[in-house]
Amino acid sequence: MATLQELTVTLHPVFGHEKVRDVLVKAHAKGVLPAALLLHGMRGIGKQQLALWLARLTVCKEPDEGPCDVCGPCRMALALEHPDIHWYFPLPRPKNVSGDRLTDALETARHQELADIRAAPVRPSWSEEIVGLYYGSAANIRARAAKRPTMADGPIFIVGQAEMLVSQEASPEAANALLKLLEEPPGGARFILTSSEPGLLLPTVRSRTVPLHVSPLSTEQVREFLERHRALDSRTAGWAAKLGQGSPGRALAFLPDDEDERGPLERLRRRAFDIVAAATDPTSTRAYGIALGFPPAGARTLLPLFSFVEEWLRDLAAVAAGADHLVFNEDMLQQLGERVRSGNIVPSSLPAAFAVVERARELARGNVNPQLVVSGLIRDLRRSLRSSRAIATAT
Repeated sequence: MATLQELTVTLHPVFGHEKVRDVLVKAHAKGVLPAALLLHGMRGIGKQQLALWLARLTVCKEPDEGPCDVCGPCRMALALEHPDIHWYFPLPRPKNVSGDRLTDALETARHQELADIRAAPVRPSWSEEIVGLYYGSAANIRARAAKRPTMADGPIFIVGQAEMLVSQEASPEAANALLKLLEEPPGGARFILTSSEPGLLLPTVRSRTVPLHVSPLSTEQVREFLERHRALDSRTAGWAAKLGQGSPGRALAFLPDDEDERGPLERLRRRAFDIVAAATDPTSTRAYGIALGFPPAGARTLLPLFSFVEEWLRDLAAVAAGADHLVFNEDMLQQLGERVRSGNIVPSSLPAAFAVVERARELARGNVNPQLVVSGLIRDLRRSLRSSRAIATAT
């Protein structure tokens, strides 16, 4: 462990969420902070940063309106070096290992990721890798919880994206491994879970945590965050902030990365538009080609894609209704208008399409071949829009 003199600030200050922080500060001052807290809200809005901030608050020597960030424990926490603050998050599954070796490999991967975060703490909340919170991580948490704390009153465990505690094989083992700890935290142990999809958590996990909703930031706040942490011109910052929907982590993922002049979410947004364009063009024969552009395995990676498909369908409905001012993807307004005209889209034809997307989402969760899922989605969207238009015309 680094000496106190060697420690440097790694984490950027918590941005926004003043009301939530005020609630937490008052609860801490009164000694009523729950031992198991669930911070839930949109992905990428800073829930894990807020959890780390709360962890610093609980170990700070002189907290006031928050952690002082200058005392020894705060500085150690800011450098991700505090021995009693343990941050867990979804990771890719290590290959060719199992059992105790998997548990050790996951802990090694976690420490490597923490080192990467120290080097680049401001990053998109998006990864194209398949990740999870596997049983091995839960076993590591249980082992640490059984040990005496080094400095604090008790260990603090932050579990990011806790909905991933249910593994890809739909086994509840990882989540069940933590249930006893959440129900009766040993000694002064504290658990802070974060989730963007709390409905996917096991009911038994939800019942053992106190929920606290974290709201998205305003578009202007996201723009300010981007301009503060990225060298962006005003136009690009405004474009990404709008697409971020109140999430700095999401907005960052639209910006260019090392692989492409388009960020990973921008690439995904464009692929989703191609799917909707093919479905709204009755003469299009591109469905098969689009489907072949996806790998034959790894269906869970399609889930974020379907959210973008739904956003495009929402925008089509807005344009079809003459409500251009409600369009989310403002930079594609002209293309949306072309889709509405060429596909003869009417507002009443869109609601049924969302049920089609939800069926595709369930198939992806069931690990069906992604190429089959995408080709079926385009086919069923086209059928749904065609039948809905016929009903609207008949009435």
